[in-house]
Amino acid sequence: MPTSSASTNGSAKSATNGGVQSLERAFDLLERMADAGGEVGLSELSATCGLPLPTIHRLMRTLVACGYVRQQPNRRYVLGPRLIRLGESASRLLGTWARPCLARLVEETGETANMALLDGDEVVYVAQVPSKHSMRMFTEVGRRVLPHSTAVGKALLAHSPEDEVRALLARTGMPAATERTITTAEGFLAALEDVRRLGYAVDDNEQEPGVRCLAVTVPGSPTVTAVSVSGPACRMTEAATERIVPALQQVAKDLSQTLTPPPPTT
Repeated sequence: MPTSSASTNGSAKSATNGGVQSLERAFDLLERMADAGGEVGLSELSATCGLPLPTIHRLMRTLVACGYVRQQPNRRYVLGPRLIRLGESASRLLGTWARPCLARLVEETGETANMALLDGDEVVYVAQVPSKHSMRMFTEVGRRVLPHSTAVGKALLAHSPEDEVRALLARTGMPAATERTITTAEGFLAALEDVRRLGYAVDDNEQEPGVRCLAVTVPGSPTVTAVSVSGPACRMTEAATERIVPALQQVAKDLSQTLTPPPPTT
């Protein structure tokens, strides 16, 4: 399947890393579809990726045939169901890869460590290592929460465009989980500004009474990811925050290296 004027056998090599160019282009199209919310038209893809329409059409036909993309009656394309199994497996492995780093975070801070992703409009916890304290925080892996009341939610959304954050909050609403929950878009946007200024996010009794949580983003992660430390507010004091945040930031850097795909072998 040719994908460029320089290739006639479907095995064009990328000039940058020796990979197969048609595969790189196909995965790039899938990622652009995900960025667009999962549904696009050919002209939209052409405008964003710069490939000719015939090339995009050939790639999309192949992805449809494999089940990774589905074409709607209106001729637009949506991400296909076969991606679900890949995503579920990747999520499980993500938690496995993260556990050693989270375990180290527990040893250094004494509190429960979590890792979370933004899945659609919700935060989903994908890994956890609990504290050794008898009084500790426990969040079930797979649990979903709204981002406005959590430190991980703030960390995940801190660098998103304001209009996207407002649209998300409009879709989910901002119900009060506690009397400390932020329930206005303006208040949440101000909290995101604090995250950008401080370098970490705080949930101060906003999701559960008596619980305080600190979170940071994992830099350079393939998907926006956050790690957090949570515990009883009586232990998660300001003095503890000064000690915990550097440990959180270091673990986030280490996780970034773990999650960054290695360069292809030659």
